[in-house]
Amino acid sequence: MYFDTHAHYDDAQFDSDRTALLASMPENGVSLVLNPGCDTASSETAVSLARQFDFVYAAVGFHPHEAKGMDDTAFDRIKELASEPKVKAIGEIGLDYHYDLSPRDVQKDVFARQLELARKLKLPVIIHEREACADCLDIIRGFSGDVRGVFHCYSGSWETAKTILSWGWYLSFTGVVTFKNARKSHEVIKNMPRDMLMIETDSPYLAPVPNRGKRNSSLNLPYIAETIGGLIGISKDEVAELTLENGRRFFGI
Repeated sequence: MYFDTHAHYDDAQFDSDRTALLASMPENGVSLVLNPGCDTASSETAVSLARQFDFVYAAVGFHPHEAKGMDDTAFDRIKELASEPKVKAIGEIGLDYHYDLSPRDVQKDVFARQLELARKLKLPVIIHEREACADCLDIIRGFSGDVRGVFHCYSGSWETAKTILSWGWYLSFTGVVTFKNARKSHEVIKNMPRDMLMIETDSPYLAPVPNRGKRNSSLNLPYIAETIGGLIGISKDEVAELTLENGRRFFGI
């Protein structure tokens, strides 16, 4: 059975079949799904889906793209949602300097504020980082002793991974590992501790080969597991079992 530790079923791409698709997950080998929020509305939807489906859990927070919209009212709403019993993390949060959809100083302020919230609530965090590694790590260092986290869709170097892993933080991998140019991710997977490894789809994005370019869903997890299994010398089913247990432990499920 699989744990999709990061999937956006609140996304509009699922509007036509969201309920039916999610209902089909257990019979297709997906036993757990974690849906993170990116702003107030998506966080509210994530919580609503978690209430509707026993196997769905939520995270709440403001993505760096949406950081400019996190005023005090929005922050208070995130804090309120975080008290829901099926909310298991603050996320996804972080920095994104590739698109710069929010000013960088605003991204950093909102990121630090949400890390502080996670520290107070004793919740882990889900990190989004793109082309902002140095600043992201600098901010996290102030919290790493008190906050647990996972870098979702990790695609950085092994050197950076060693720093993250030294804090006891986890790394999560998507269908990108099935792409031909995923050499850095492959190196990290081969070298990292297996008990700090998680898998995700980041649905509806980043569908793995052979479905690259199509709408993604948790049903594609076996392709990710098969690739990772080939890298570390275990079966697809063993990867599923390993990452299910790692995800349960990390999120406290």
